[in-house]
Amino acid sequence: MARKELSNQCPCCGLKMQIAAMGCTACGVKVEGPFSDSVFGRLSADDQQFLLEYLLSGFSIKALEESGGLGYAAIRTRLDKLIANTKALIRSEEQKKAILDKLRAGDITVAEAKKRLEKLT
Repeated sequence: MARKELSNQCPCCGLKMQIAAMGCTACGVKVEGPFSDSVFGRLSADDQQFLLEYLLSGFSIKALEESGGLGYAAIRTRLDKLIANTKALIRSEEQKKAILDKLRAGDITVAEAKKRLEKLT
């Protein structure tokens, strides 16, 4: 059976999904619970594909240009967008962690933490 491409967006509401289960295809063992993912796993499927192509080209814009049919300017723009998206994801995670740390320390209320977290999404 063909494997489906894994998306990080909920097909129902469009929000980011969290990895909640993993299984071994050899023995059938399953582990459930909240798992963290890498920053790369939080990128869109298109950004992940572009990053893979860039990696396989040896991080060479020229090689990517020759293999993909896109011009230098288009590749550079896409790469700049990918860098900006990755930095934004990292910054957002740091802000979420700071809010939760303040909540744990008792510096803010649950309602305030919820309000601040909602502003980030």
